[in-house]
Amino acid sequence: MNCFGDSVVSFSKKVLGACKKIPRGKVTTYSEIAKAINSPKSMRAVGNALNKNENIILVPCHRVVRSNGFVGGYVQGTKRKINLLRKEGIIVSNKGKIDLKKFLYKF
Repeated sequence: MNCFGDSVVSFSKKVLGACKKIPRGKVTTYSEIAKAINSPKSMRAVGNALNKNENIILVPCHRVVRSNGFVGGYVQGTKRKINLLRKEGIIVSNKGKIDLKKFLYKF
């Protein structure tokens, strides 16, 4: 492990902990999670941490989307992410966009 190992693990735990708080039927953004863990400029690092999520059942990273409302990536593919969101009652347009005014969860 390099000299940043512990801080990376701590950061990832904070990200995953915040992600667990997103309720069913809501989404949040990488930016909102970054702010919630007191690291407001770390949106990309939040995405990287979520990409390494080993327990997608307990940590619903499919509920994290881009700040512009587009669904963004997902480890199991964008199509799967959209299907999961729709099962939770979130309306996703045919272009892959979500109305954040209606579905955004803020911490």
